[in-house]
Amino acid sequence: MLDFLWNTASFIIALSILVAIHEYGHFWVARRCGVKVHRFSLGFGKVLFKKVDKHGTEFAVAAIPLGGYVKMLDGRVEDVPEELADLAFNNKTVWQRIAIVAAGPLANFLLAIVAFFMMYSIGVNSAKPIMNGVQQGSPVSVIQQQWFEVEAVNGEAVQDWEALNLALVGQIGEQSVDLTIAPILRSNSQIVNEPSQTYTVSLQHWTFDPKQQSVVSSLGFIPYSPQVHLVADNISDDSAAQRSGLLVGDKLISINQQPLNDWSSFVKLIQANANNTLQLQVERQAQIETLSLTPDARELSDGSIQGFIGLAPQVDPYPEQFRVNLQYGVVDAALKGIDKTWQLSELTFSTLVKLVTGDLSVKNLSGPIGIAKGAGMSADYGFVYFLGFIALISVNLGIMNLIPLPVLDGGHLVYYFIEAVTGKEVSERVQEIGFKIGAAVLVTFMSIAVLNDLNLL
Repeated sequence: MLDFLWNTASFIIALSILVAIHEYGHFWVARRCGVKVHRFSLGFGKVLFKKVDKHGTEFAVAAIPLGGYVKMLDGRVEDVPEELADLAFNNKTVWQRIAIVAAGPLANFLLAIVAFFMMYSIGVNSAKPIMNGVQQGSPVSVIQQQWFEVEAVNGEAVQDWEALNLALVGQIGEQSVDLTIAPILRSNSQIVNEPSQTYTVSLQHWTFDPKQQSVVSSLGFIPYSPQVHLVADNISDDSAAQRSGLLVGDKLISINQQPLNDWSSFVKLIQANANNTLQLQVERQAQIETLSLTPDARELSDGSIQGFIGLAPQVDPYPEQFRVNLQYGVVDAALKGIDKTWQLSELTFSTLVKLVTGDLSVKNLSGPIGIAKGAGMSADYGFVYFLGFIALISVNLGIMNLIPLPVLDGGHLVYYFIEAVTGKEVSERVQEIGFKIGAAVLVTFMSIAVLNDLNLL
């Protein structure tokens, strides 16, 4: 329940920021073009708070925080007094109307640049994409190295795991990808990168299901992770582990007389035995103790039941050589923000194209539930990561609004560009048909995204 509330609150905060900036883009340019704005609203439904400025614009916060709008004086939807005709949106030049409509998505791109600038100015503590080998028979099995760092994808440098994941997602639907790696020599506690090598990896038989695996593991990479020991390091209050009598420092030996060899096998046994009492043997101060452990149960999104006990193991420290701090000066942070926003824009656009062509399954679409989870997770990691999430979703919102569907900004822009070329407005009948088709397509995609979130597709 607390996770739900935290995710929801983070989602509302993120969405409010994105909507406010998007609508402010429309509002700011409309004002500069001399359009009278009736209302600037965050949310829909009952107005909770409002304030009217000296220009007669009502700024409002409404009860349903799932969007917003800017209502302008427009002769197409209301009677406009003759003395106010010059202030109506529909009476502005076609290029002014194009500027007003395009300002919303443009504001989202600017927000992403600012968010990335702040993120890289503060600094992001991250980890280098270090691999501990590859799976035999997988797409990347052509890389015959045990330890290596992925340095570039198709010649574009990747400094951390996030950059690698985004770069690999962008390769979905491609025939091959060039991966540049630096083999790592590990001896006598020394870690040394050897000269880089580039491999061409075939993607013809690559399959990726985001619900089942990460993009990295789907290719066959085995990511490096510090060694996890079968030793209790942290025990949650009022957890199954605490109730069983487990103590910090206990070494896990066996469950129901079945020896434990690694942490992952222990986790699998716990997850498979929700509400079942197990006999756990531990080593405590050179003595063997037998404890009765009954894992608690939780329901997953697919309806299955999973056991958990509230226990964290002892983990070796992450090598400092495998860490990276992405922090830049003012100019470099700004350039990095622009570059990152451009990369995400390219990725989002190519993803949409692949959805249309069928190179990418609609199962990869995510809706509000998925976004809410992402907002909650990024907020958990801290302000810097929340900024990254804001930037990512802002770019997506900007690109999505530029899709040429009549119910979106992109659809309006198509009509206005046609008018700019032909010198005549698109007929109301054509616009009405376009709006109906656009609404149907948008509702279809949103429905698929929500069903994906609920694991119903």
